[in-house]
Amino acid sequence: MKNNFNKSNVLTGCASSLVLLSAMAASQSVLAHGFVEVPPSRALLCQKGVNLNCGGAQYEPQSTGETFKGFPNGVGGAPLQGPIDGKIASGGKANFSALDAQSATRWHQTEISDRNITFQWKYSAAHPATKHEYFITRDGWNPNEVLKRASFDSTPFCTVEGGNQPPVAGAPHNCVIPDSKTGQHVILGVWTVADTDNAFYNPIDVNILAEAALPGGWSPVGRISPSTPLLAGDKVKARAFSATGENAEYSVEISIDNAEEGKAENWSFKLAEALNSAHPLIRAGIRDEDDNITPVKGANTLYAQKESGVTRYEVQLDMQEDANASMELSSLQPEYVLDKGRVSMAFTAQTNRRMNLEATLFDEKNKQVGIVQTVGEGNTGLSLDVRGAAPGAHTLTLVGTTEDGRTTRQETQTVTLTGEGVGIEYDFVFPEGRAEYTAGTKVLQPKTDEVFECKPFPYSGYCQQWTPTANAYEPGVGASWTEAWNKL
Repeated sequence: MKNNFNKSNVLTGCASSLVLLSAMAASQSVLAHGFVEVPPSRALLCQKGVNLNCGGAQYEPQSTGETFKGFPNGVGGAPLQGPIDGKIASGGKANFSALDAQSATRWHQTEISDRNITFQWKYSAAHPATKHEYFITRDGWNPNEVLKRASFDSTPFCTVEGGNQPPVAGAPHNCVIPDSKTGQHVILGVWTVADTDNAFYNPIDVNILAEAALPGGWSPVGRISPSTPLLAGDKVKARAFSATGENAEYSVEISIDNAEEGKAENWSFKLAEALNSAHPLIRAGIRDEDDNITPVKGANTLYAQKESGVTRYEVQLDMQEDANASMELSSLQPEYVLDKGRVSMAFTAQTNRRMNLEATLFDEKNKQVGIVQTVGEGNTGLSLDVRGAAPGAHTLTLVGTTEDGRTTRQETQTVTLTGEGVGIEYDFVFPEGRAEYTAGTKVLQPKTDEVFECKPFPYSGYCQQWTPTANAYEPGVGASWTEAWNKL
């Protein structure tokens, strides 16, 4: 019997084995994902919708911050590794770069009222852990600069050895926050993976209300953190709570009498003084080296004696509408001409306050065919791109909200669109309304000006499967779009 030897078959087989091995190695790295769940990491709060404008992090919090291990000083004497300064939160990955933005107000801060803190991780694949470490920003760090190695203390305040074993989801890491850390900080949770070259770096934005033990029986029970300027006629209330609910006896309210008093640092000072005058068992202010508590113009910590029964305070703002705020829509043409359902509409919003502006165009069936958002003051030009519109009467609604959120103004005008529409009825402009896509749903793809219909079951489930970083089923664009959609 003659055996046929084919060199190309051997090479093909080797190549297939290499591809398989490569895929297996890649899958091990890809699957080793996780994030800090308690307290919630920056990326997890993006997924929950608490943090906004997060890019791809809102879809994949478990994938953020993955890069080389070795924070902050390298591995085993090797050259410096770990995350790049300024890209610690993203791990240097472009689709997570929004996480690298850093300012005093950019991210939601979780309040920490106890220095005995427990961290818990959630893993999509719990690969063996060398260790978990927790670093915290230095005393006096600048919250308006990008995060880098120098932003953090050089040694972790807590380390949990992993023993090269798979970590258990939700297993508590019990740590103690150093006494010197108060107010706004970033805690960097680091999960060093044992069987890859990588680690996961998870920033956790916190406001540490917990104070070190104070002489004299004082315990921290809250914080006045002023950030919003107030107007004459506004009120601020420090609401006291005990174990059984709100304690009206120890609650204090002040009124804002003028613009100077309404400055954030000034009303905080006035409220702190009012609390100190009203109740000898309550103190508001900042501790000095002699443990005296004195009000300051800015953030003030609230303290209580045990016999008061007060366990916490909440600061409530009662803001009046800004009656003098105004907004006017101008320069809108009565008619615009469509070109295959598209047109750009230019107009002006005139405001006497700095406002968040949102203009939306609706067709005769109240279907949204265009929207534009911006921030402006004075005369602000807006350009609204209309997509997928049909000729007919349309309604433009302009809404302006002052940045402090106290006042909203709205104006509505009618405009006529003529010319050529898309020609096919559709239900949504992709990817709007994605959660409602079912068999038969028609969507307009604005990238191609084409309409696609979601296929019947069992393929209809693919129609909802889309993210900016996983777009295989995006109609007319994704690599596998024909599995989910028919082009009309």
